[in-house]
Amino acid sequence: MIQELTTDNLSELVQANEKVIVQYSATWCGNCRIMKPKFKKLASENEDATFVIVDAEKNPESRKMATVDNLPTFATFKNGGFVNQVQTNKFEVLKDLVNEVTNN
Repeated sequence: MIQELTTDNLSELVQANEKVIVQYSATWCGNCRIMKPKFKKLASENEDATFVIVDAEKNPESRKMATVDNLPTFATFKNGGFVNQVQTNKFEVLKDLVNEVTNN
């Protein structure tokens, strides 16, 4: 399942779902646009996790849930808590991050 955050409520999604993987991005970010279809591909392959795209500029409270100082940033949450994050434009690095949460 993948969704784009329309309100600044990532904390509610993290609490309501066991496994959450987030792509923090921005409309002006070229690497974010490149990674978005790859993120969606991983979402289709991992249906037991919730995948969320967060516009880091429009959702400041959601952004605070990870250390977002470069885009794109990908973060994982499990059982309501922060697990890990990476700042990358490499599919293999993102895939490894997703596997940390989905294979455990």
